[in-house]
Amino acid sequence: MKAPYLRKLSYGILAAVAAACFFMGFKMPHDQHKAEQALPRNEQLPLFNPHRTGFTCEIEATKVPPIDAQADAWFREARALEDPNTWEEDRDYKKIVQLTRAAAERRHWKAMLNLASLYLEKRDLPHGPADALALVEEAMRLGVPAAYDRMGTYYMEGVGVPANATKAFAFWQKAAEMGSPHAMAYLGDKMAATWDSPTDGFWANMSVASKMLECSLDQGYGPAATSLFFIQAWPRSPDGKRSGPRTAATKAVALQTLQQGVRLGCKDCASFLSIEFEHPDDLADMLVPHLDKARADRYDVLYKALDFNPELRFPNLDKILPLPPAQLPRWNGDKDSLIDAAKAVTPRLPVSASSAASQRDGRAHVDGTYDLRPCGDTASGGTAPCAGYWGPTAPGGSAQLQAHLASMPPGLYRPGEAFDKVHVPASTGPVPISGLVWQRFLTVHRDPPSVAPVAVAGVVREVPLAEPALSCAVGTPCPVTGVWQPWLASGHPARVALNQPWRQAWLVAGQHFPNPWHGEQPPFDPAELTWHLMEAGPSSNT
Repeated sequence: MKAPYLRKLSYGILAAVAAACFFMGFKMPHDQHKAEQALPRNEQLPLFNPHRTGFTCEIEATKVPPIDAQADAWFREARALEDPNTWEEDRDYKKIVQLTRAAAERRHWKAMLNLASLYLEKRDLPHGPADALALVEEAMRLGVPAAYDRMGTYYMEGVGVPANATKAFAFWQKAAEMGSPHAMAYLGDKMAATWDSPTDGFWANMSVASKMLECSLDQGYGPAATSLFFIQAWPRSPDGKRSGPRTAATKAVALQTLQQGVRLGCKDCASFLSIEFEHPDDLADMLVPHLDKARADRYDVLYKALDFNPELRFPNLDKILPLPPAQLPRWNGDKDSLIDAAKAVTPRLPVSASSAASQRDGRAHVDGTYDLRPCGDTASGGTAPCAGYWGPTAPGGSAQLQAHLASMPPGLYRPGEAFDKVHVPASTGPVPISGLVWQRFLTVHRDPPSVAPVAVAGVVREVPLAEPALSCAVGTPCPVTGVWQPWLASGHPARVALNQPWRQAWLVAGQHFPNPWHGEQPPFDPAELTWHLMEAGPSSNT
């Protein structure tokens, strides 16, 4: 997902007009005022409390709306078109906006927020701040934690709303409580200080800061590692005071956190480790166990790659750059091969043949790559609330009516488009059906491999399906050296949180499979998890 585009905009003229109207006795009509107060931007939230005594880790991926597969393909295609290797002036922003909007119209929440950023970047004039704000509010209504985080940013920067730091922190707090890893990392950093200084924007609340940062990192947000490792390397009590000496054990934990940060795309973590392995500030108290120029050089390569393309992730980092005491594998000196070896892998998906649905005409046509699956969204009005496939149902209707409606394939509708009239056959002629409830259907991939993590092109390597297919349970010895993917079965509520390419691991034969969830309480039973071989390979070279 794109980082929010931030630019301080001037609303002085609008503010002056509003103030003049107020002092001239202008009063907003009651209904208009009521509607204004009901907008998500005006949600009444508790004030930010930097001295809260506890924090519960919620997982964003379990709170967001389900993703339509075809919309996700459009979203990833749009992201690939913004490849940093393409000069900005050469990028096809017209197509990027078109694809992102098509995905957003199907309630792809990441696309909705990206489209808002594109509007603020002036990539689709005349859309601007008001349209971006409306998209973020639509995502807020869907319960998207990242949308609350974005609203906090808008209030801090004065984008579409009057700048208000108090409201910004309230929205960030709400976003963190809902599960936003970005909001957790931001607030965790603010509360990881050794004393309170509200005017400078930081407070001392180490225990809560640690919980927020750990929860953020476990959701794949690499930058959280930069603040978390400081807390771990220099232990302190909740009030910020030193609670004990810096020990080999605390250094080891902090070093693992930095390594995890590099896996998850934290360029500052890679830079810090490069410096530590080559010329640390304090040789007598350095974080790493020994100087190692070869390791420093490899971290520097990864740092520069992440600085150029922040979307990169290196889950298989241990393949090319394990922490001591493991020895470094051989490397031929080619930077691209080093970067590619550390990337996640995903199988090349076969091209699906045509299906019965792909042979239909009109609304009922479905791309041959996809099937349809009902989701929980329904509409009782006469128009489609969002783009997608919708089919009529009649709750409480007769079995004959239910069978008739079930025989009708769902149709594709645009946002706000009127649903087709539906009739039931009768001897006197077609009879219109009233009181229909329309159910939304998501596109899903037809017959994909059982384990196929997806990501934007360029941040993963495509590989052939591993033959033979191997899967193992948590805690068992790894039978084959290679890239392994943790996986939860289709239908599991936490599958979106876990079945991500950045959760892969490079394991050597004989190692026990790790628990890929480092938080206090994973949202699944470890017995439900399996590890799957994605790519076998020797551990001696890249």
